[in-house]
Amino acid sequence: MNRRQKFIFESYYNKSIDLYDGTEARWNNETMQADIPTQEKALRTGYFKESAFKALLISYTAGEPIELLNPRLEKLIDFYEIYQQALAIDEGEPDISPLAIDDWPEQYEECIQVISLCILLHRKDLVVRFVSLIDQAGYAHEDTLYEDLLRKHLPGRSDIDEWYHDLYTPLIRAIYASQGSEASDLLLQYCKEWYPAFESLQTNWHDSHLEIEGDDGDYVGYWAIEAGAIAFLYGIDDSKIDHMVYPKDLVEHARNCRPTNSSQVARIDAGQPCSKTGYWFTPAQANSRRRFSHREIMPDFGESNSNHTIWYWTGED
Repeated sequence: MNRRQKFIFESYYNKSIDLYDGTEARWNNETMQADIPTQEKALRTGYFKESAFKALLISYTAGEPIELLNPRLEKLIDFYEIYQQALAIDEGEPDISPLAIDDWPEQYEECIQVISLCILLHRKDLVVRFVSLIDQAGYAHEDTLYEDLLRKHLPGRSDIDEWYHDLYTPLIRAIYASQGSEASDLLLQYCKEWYPAFESLQTNWHDSHLEIEGDDGDYVGYWAIEAGAIAFLYGIDDSKIDHMVYPKDLVEHARNCRPTNSSQVARIDAGQPCSKTGYWFTPAQANSRRRFSHREIMPDFGESNSNHTIWYWTGED
């Protein structure tokens, strides 16, 4: 286990990832407490989205190879879309956002973490899908950092000088610093201040490493992924940044790797023939990455059905 943060350990990770990846199967024949069916569906799909997000973060924290993040990110974007649709029906607002990024710093942080992961993994296709959910709710052209993360990839983004949450000020200033050294200093300042800034804000994850008991807990990692995305997008020198929350290897991956064509290889349900020889991965089982030959039948796992065991392409090597 090549962990990326010191708080995680192998047995905790194994239990946690099995828990998150098994969320759908556990609720297959169960219902959540709700007043009406539309509310139950919104609660259920929101919970599935949350589990997929936690699975993605803890996989990175535990030291999983970066290429295995791609299928998890794809699955997460799927769940954001499913959750938004359920929430729209329940609330009677077709364009409602799955994240209230203006009112809740925790949800804003989740939003820019997801965007930043898409950027650092070269997944413009996923950026477009995710951002459309946020934009349609009226959040486009409102926040400097949100716009600056997107302007390099998406046309028509705004150049504005206001933002929702003060804690992002050093990172925004880094983008517009007149000197490279100043930008680097501001990037480091942001990394140092990022975790303490959330102490007084309403979050579910701050200090979660202190609540680990045995193999139980909610800690999935502390990552200012947006700092890495800004360094990558705007050419900021991060060579002297060695802070726990800074995803340095993700930034190096973005700089050194060409955009992947993984989005061009469609995912496959269990029971269907493999469409391309190479390595595939399923979130339905831990350590599932393996090589399949063309037309080999993709296996199912445990009690899940083919709708739950979905295989994602991770590459030929």
